[in-house]
Amino acid sequence: MKARGMLGIRIRLAELKDARWYSYALRILFGGAVTVLTGVVAKYYGPSMGGLFLAFPAILPASMTLIERHEKQKKRRVGLDGRREAHAVASVDAAGASIGAIGLAAFGLVVWRHMPVGATWEVLTGATAAWAGMALVLWMARKTIIKMRIAKRTGSVARAE
Repeated sequence: MKARGMLGIRIRLAELKDARWYSYALRILFGGAVTVLTGVVAKYYGPSMGGLFLAFPAILPASMTLIERHEKQKKRRVGLDGRREAHAVASVDAAGASIGAIGLAAFGLVVWRHMPVGATWEVLTGATAAWAGMALVLWMARKTIIKMRIAKRTGSVARAE
């Protein structure tokens, strides 16, 4: 099954069967380690500093290395090196995580500014809208910049994935 949204984001459920159990274990262990580190930072430097570390995408480094390895293996099965493609796929994952983290900062800012005076459900709804709106605007800006770079390089209008 392959679903495609308006932003070119795809969901490929068939890819799940290619993952090994240890790749999930590595992600869980790394995510847990980052969470523990966040708790230690919060204990020694206060909850505000701990909250900053909590925004770190805990499984990003493990995910990026696993995505890169998986892409290389896929390309090698058909006789290609796959390093360049693997780096490109991992970089798209990193860009998405960065955009999500900036959106999370928008969420936190809205909660921080409005929670003491507003109703909880209203503030959380507004914060979620701020996160989604920020992420959407940044993703679309990223796609536009890529299209402009490709058009400048090739001298024509091109479609960026």
